[in-house]
Amino acid sequence: MRRARGTRIAPRRTGPWTAPEILRLRDLLGTAPLDSIARALGRDPSAVGAKVESFGLPRRRGPWRPEEDRLLKRLYGTREDDGLALLLARGVDAVRGRAAVLRLRKDKGFLRRRFGPNASRMPRWSPEEEETLRTLYPRRSNLDIARVLERSVKSVVSKAHDLELRKSPRRLAEMGRTNVSIRYGRVLLPRGSAR
Repeated sequence: MRRARGTRIAPRRTGPWTAPEILRLRDLLGTAPLDSIARALGRDPSAVGAKVESFGLPRRRGPWRPEEDRLLKRLYGTREDDGLALLLARGVDAVRGRAAVLRLRKDKGFLRRRFGPNASRMPRWSPEEEETLRTLYPRRSNLDIARVLERSVKSVVSKAHDLELRKSPRRLAEMGRTNVSIRYGRVLLPRGSAR
């Protein structure tokens, strides 16, 4: 078979899925509709849909693990919620709820592609909000500031960069201790406390 310009349409793959194909499918979930993913994989859309359903992992319940939060933070801005729910083995409502707790938002480019050119209009910062940011930024976490200002963490970081704000040395040291404790699973003790 040939297309109008003489390019060949590759035959669709059939048969068992290879491990690299499954990894690529998981990586693409939520980035595009299933028919587009099927074209990228060279598979029939119904076969891709069946494979996605076969992932049917039992839904996780309970507290979110740190590795789930890291994956959600990395992918939330550029992926569809249903694809993220499949990747994380959580319900769509659970993904949306956790994103709200972490103050995550979809990226502007993602919103424009999904909903059109006017979908990513962001509210302007008022002078009062900028002053609050100037006051809080040196000594508070970006997540805390985002909650106070009812904005995304990305928005807080971006505006702080525009205003050339910096964290205080004390806050940076505290962030470093927190990151080490999270990475190595240690209990974080306040600085100067006895063990």
